[in-house]
Amino acid sequence: MKYQINQNQCGFLMKNGRFVGTLASGTYHFMKALGYEVAVEDMEGTVKFGAAPKEILLREDKAFAEKALHVLIPEGHIGILKENGVVRKVLTEAEYLYWNVWNRYSVELLDMREPEAAGKVNKAYLAQIPLKYYKKVEIQPGELGILYYDNQVVKELQTGTYYYWVYAKDVVCRIVDLKIRPLEISGQEILTADRIGVRVNLMCTYKVVKPRIMIETIKNLENQVYACVQLAIREYIGRYRLDELLEQKEEISQFIFGRLKEVQDDYCVEFCSAGIKDIILPGEIRDIMNTVLVAERRAQANVITRREEVASTRSLLNTAKLMDENKTLYKLKEMEYLERICAQVGSIQVGGGALLEQLRELVR
Repeated sequence: MKYQINQNQCGFLMKNGRFVGTLASGTYHFMKALGYEVAVEDMEGTVKFGAAPKEILLREDKAFAEKALHVLIPEGHIGILKENGVVRKVLTEAEYLYWNVWNRYSVELLDMREPEAAGKVNKAYLAQIPLKYYKKVEIQPGELGILYYDNQVVKELQTGTYYYWVYAKDVVCRIVDLKIRPLEISGQEILTADRIGVRVNLMCTYKVVKPRIMIETIKNLENQVYACVQLAIREYIGRYRLDELLEQKEEISQFIFGRLKEVQDDYCVEFCSAGIKDIILPGEIRDIMNTVLVAERRAQANVITRREEVASTRSLLNTAKLMDENKTLYKLKEMEYLERICAQVGSIQVGGGALLEQLRELVR
């Protein structure tokens, strides 16, 4: 049987199922009846011929060994395959065999036995590596990361991007937000000392100052801080009657903030501010308070009106006394009122004469 092998091909000669050797480019004749068989393969990419183990091919045919790249990936490593210097793929199996004739292949081994080594690997390599082999950790500004290997604290991570192999150890990073956080408590219903239910809206801000201790000792930080603020509000408001609370509304915020500062170390936080937004009274109590307020305003308005009336009457009395004692002043006052009448009225006819003319005569 005739076999034609081109320049970019390689032939594998088998006899009775056993590998004999490789064939270079050219024309060959073998009798199939004698057990010969030739497999022809393009010398590009991986070696696909699998009728003989790779060890036999490399050991028994030196010409083939010079044309192929034999890659062994040790335990705990992965390989980066480069074709003519360009990264092509990631090698994760134990063994590979590549044709190394027309395209030049090379492999770079990456050791995954130390988790932190991933941070020193080229990012172009990491872009090709499946995520199951490494973990990416991003720490944003205002955050802090606590790094754990197999649930044991290793170190703290500042702002940045980090990469860790997950082959040898379980890598976990707990990220804590260190920025100031707002906490709003709305519609908190509390009984005063005189058994009147009021609703309080409060706003406070806090930030985490001991992140590692907080992670190890506190679960659901925001819920616990919320409960702490609730208790502080109840502790203060439950002591006083409603009218007392309304009189010292400004002092409530100061007390609550001071109380929170006393217990902030227990929650690994620092309270930055706290204040009452408003106190909402029940509907009936609010109506009563509004009625009292209206009555007070009306009483104040009546007092002011009476005071003005008294002052006006006193002024009229003083004016009357002056005019009674001084006839000239009385005459001037008359002339003043006559002038006002003349300025406002055009003409008035009474009977057969003009009233304004008569008034002018009087003024003269």
